[in-house]
Amino acid sequence: MRVSVVGSGPNGLAAAVMMARAGHRVVVYEADASAGGGLKTDRFDGFDGIFDVCSAVHPMALASTFFQSFELSRRIEFLMPEISYAQAISSRSAVAYRDLERTMDELGRSGAGWGRVMKPLIANIDGVRRLSGLDLRLRPSTVVSAAVMAAAVGGFSALRQDARALAAGATAHAASPFRSLPARFVGAVLAAEAHATGWPIPRGGSRVIADALIADLLAHGGEVRTEHRVSDLREIWRPGDVTFLNVGPREISRMAGPLLPARYDRRLKRYRYGNAASKVDFVLSAPVPWRDSRLKDAGTVHIGELERDVSRAEDQARRGRVPDKPYVLLSQPTRLDRTRLPASSSDEVIWAYAHVPNGSTVDASELITSRIEHFAPGFRDLVIHREARPAPFFAAMNPNFGGGDVLGGRIDVSQFLTRPTMTDLPWTTPLPGVYLASAATPPGAGVHGMGGWHAARLALHRLHQNVPSLGMA
Repeated sequence: MRVSVVGSGPNGLAAAVMMARAGHRVVVYEADASAGGGLKTDRFDGFDGIFDVCSAVHPMALASTFFQSFELSRRIEFLMPEISYAQAISSRSAVAYRDLERTMDELGRSGAGWGRVMKPLIANIDGVRRLSGLDLRLRPSTVVSAAVMAAAVGGFSALRQDARALAAGATAHAASPFRSLPARFVGAVLAAEAHATGWPIPRGGSRVIADALIADLLAHGGEVRTEHRVSDLREIWRPGDVTFLNVGPREISRMAGPLLPARYDRRLKRYRYGNAASKVDFVLSAPVPWRDSRLKDAGTVHIGELERDVSRAEDQARRGRVPDKPYVLLSQPTRLDRTRLPASSSDEVIWAYAHVPNGSTVDASELITSRIEHFAPGFRDLVIHREARPAPFFAAMNPNFGGGDVLGGRIDVSQFLTRPTMTDLPWTTPLPGVYLASAATPPGAGVHGMGGWHAARLALHRLHQNVPSLGMA
């Protein structure tokens, strides 16, 4: 069976590995000069060191059924910070340690409420992962998990100020306001993973995840062709073939529109994108001088003050205005991974982005620098190198990132349930043998490979083949 995969992000590579392991001849087509999609680690321009271009922190990689089966944590080294993430607040920040009890203790009066929300999620974490789409196979515990998740989503509203801010920081990963139910769902899952497993970074940068997948694909006879943009689906697909599209709905329409039923094509074209990312990569001469010294050990820091401030910033971006005080998502990878700089260096690499309106051309470097400076006086004086990557950079880098939306699609109620169309098998298309395998399918954005895993399992089922073993030999 000839199998083609368009796009080499984690979902595309997951589908490719599954099909190659099942004995098929697999070719992956990637428009960029290097494979990996958002799993890119690159060198600074004019400075000796490396940075993650897109994804940097990977809680879903450890939670993913696909990556667990693939034994990713045996193939690469994940580094786990004691503090999964923190919410920077002007007075005293809110900190999510891997240790839930310590988190509750340091949250003070807010701690009991945080524990009431988190403990049931952590106790039912496998069911929560299934419910969030990381494994859609039904279990008897599904109803229990749904009840636990519903209670958590509702419980966010009853949290006291600091715990509510901690929840808002995780929720804003969905680029939607705190009051949005889909965003709270995302926030609850991420917050639970902060305690259940942690928020790790891979030694050597995110690129090593793609390298592990590609090495396995090649070992099983697969092939990756870079700098090959598929302009027309008919270039690589004909009836009888199997093809996986690790691209966004609008890109599918561009590539296959004439082959698709008009109604389905219209639905693809109506797919919407959310807030964009405007990113800055910094090199500092010393660690960030956080006012709250605990933050220096956090793998991830959310800058946004209290819940009302985070929601306000996300609302402004969604309404087409660059927030005056944006929510900033910041990672401190070299606090754990010194391989990203020369051995003799004592510098630090900081990865940070703000949410801005979709399609915005604004360079948010100064906004982000000012926001960090507010919580870390003296930060500006430590910057020895800075590189800006505004939303158009991401839109040009990857067609899946429409308007600079690195999540690959807006997360709201309608699109949360119809990603990308209303069907019980969202990985299928009207074309025989053509499957969707991108962040536009469940479970959505994140480095988990599950969109490709679901699509490949479905394809193998229709070919009357068993799902292959993925573990290391």
